Amino acid sequence: MPRVKRGTHRIKRRKNILARTKGMMWGRKSKITLAKIAAVKAGANAFRDRRLKKRDNRGLQQIRINAAARLNGTTYSRLIDNLKKRKIELDRKVLAELANQYPDIFTKLIKG
Repeated sequence: MPRVKRGTHRIKRRKNILARTKGMMWGRKSKITLAKIAAVKAGANAFRDRRLKKRDNRGLQQIRINAAARLNGTTYSRLIDNLKKRKIELDRKVLAELANQYPDIFTKLIKG
C-alpha cells in the first residue's frame, strides 16, 4: 500500500479545531485530542443555552410585568386576562419594556 502523509488536509483540520478552542485553558487550547472534545461540548452547550436564554428572558419579562401590575393594584394573570378581553394584542416583551421604561404609559394601558 502506498504511504499517505496527510499534509495540508490534516493541518487544516487541526487548525480549525484549535481555532474553535482558542481562549480555553490548559491542554484544551493546544492538544488536539482534548480540543476536539472541548469543541464538541462547547457546541452542545451553546445549542442548549440558546433555547434556555429564551426561557429565562420570558420568565424575567413576566416578573417585570407582574411587579408593575401590582404597583397599579392588579396581578399579572388579571392583567393578561383583561388585555385579552379588550383585544389588546401586545406581547410580553413589549409589556415588560413599557413597564420598565415607560411606567406612565403602562398605567394608562391598565386603567384604560
